[in-house]
Amino acid sequence: MKTRKFTLSEQEIPEQWYNIVADMPNKPLPPLHPGTKEPIGPEALAPLFPQELIKQEVSTEKWITIPDEVRNIYSLWRPTPLYRAYELEKALDTPAKIYYKYEGVSPAGSHKPNTAIPQAYYNMKEGVKRITTETGAGQWGSALSFACNIFNIECEVYMVKLSFEHKPYRKIMMNTWGANVIPSPSNLTEAGRKILAQDPNSPGSLGIAISEAVEMAAQREDTKYALGSVLNHVLLHQTIIGLEAHKQLEKAGDLPDVVIAPFGGGSNFAGLSFPFLRLNLEEGKKIRCIASEPTSCPKLTRGVFRYDFGDTVGMTPLLPMYTLGHNFVPAPIHAGGLRYHGAGAIVSQLLKDGLIEACAHDNLEVFEAGIKFAKAEGIIPAPEATHGIATAIKEAERCKREGKSETILFNLCGHGNFDMKAYQDYFEGKIVRHELTDADIQNSLKELDTPVIA
Repeated sequence: MKTRKFTLSEQEIPEQWYNIVADMPNKPLPPLHPGTKEPIGPEALAPLFPQELIKQEVSTEKWITIPDEVRNIYSLWRPTPLYRAYELEKALDTPAKIYYKYEGVSPAGSHKPNTAIPQAYYNMKEGVKRITTETGAGQWGSALSFACNIFNIECEVYMVKLSFEHKPYRKIMMNTWGANVIPSPSNLTEAGRKILAQDPNSPGSLGIAISEAVEMAAQREDTKYALGSVLNHVLLHQTIIGLEAHKQLEKAGDLPDVVIAPFGGGSNFAGLSFPFLRLNLEEGKKIRCIASEPTSCPKLTRGVFRYDFGDTVGMTPLLPMYTLGHNFVPAPIHAGGLRYHGAGAIVSQLLKDGLIEACAHDNLEVFEAGIKFAKAEGIIPAPEATHGIATAIKEAERCKREGKSETILFNLCGHGNFDMKAYQDYFEGKIVRHELTDADIQNSLKELDTPVIA
């Protein structure tokens, strides 16, 4: 019998996270103060984050030790399995070997607890009693709710209104772990009231929800803010995915030619790809790393590289990023976790330097890919995860055309068990192809008055 599943023991859970900044030929540019537009240091982050996370945010050390208490909680679901997708290979009739790292086995059903646990842990160590955050489709909100419950921290989640309405069971998950969930934009914050005054029917966006969560955190000394993607320390925590996958592929006697993951703000993609990019930077390997995004929110493939705010209202520091503009409100696609206007600074710099690639898929193509995968491999993927699957299928089809037996690895970042409304809409013909026009993008970008990067 062929080996389908490659596993590690709990003792093989990585003991350190990998910090790619140490190996980057060009480090990310510094963040700027939202008011003065001058570079800021780590002290500017102190009102929002505990000191240990701020240290990780600015660290250039290559390896950061994972606390024993965090590794112990990780063992609830880690190491996660690596699968050889034999049935998908057969369905595609491709000479390529396809593997996927399955992060849907976590209690929250996605990769997000990989950073939620350490973030809650470091907040607990600093005596924080309350954390505010945002969530798109609900994966991050449910992960942080799970983590805060473990460390007895109050959790307040601003959930993008569109997802709040489409994904009620994600909200119930958060409530079960003790979190308070608020549809965003809300009337509870100045940021929310400003958006609702402009558009009473706003579907919300991650940028808006971030504005609300940051505003609420800044009002109380016992409260900090947590972010589920984009920032350096978040990407750092997620590298446990790729570090495990590297060990598992060694057991399989393989090394990927192509590494693929969905892209919203960067944590999903960074988590799988950065440990393999290390092999490129350190050893001269030629592993292609591809970030897969929606055509309705194509910041990597069609955005501009410049300083921009991480939120809609402009409360966060300005980050050097590929962006569609912080005022951009993406179309109401079901992949709520990918509806974000910008990209993390590290990923943006890597793309600018040509060290990674990006591609985009339309709303219909990804569901077709997700269903093809589900029929072959049995797991129904989250809408976000279908983007990585679509890219993997595209690469496998290329291998077939070229007669090449390349090894493809992608991140199956979460299951779609709470996303049945999305699949229902697909089967009822309510999902249509959607792609931004050049005019849509230019209209959003011309509103930017943030610093241009030479």
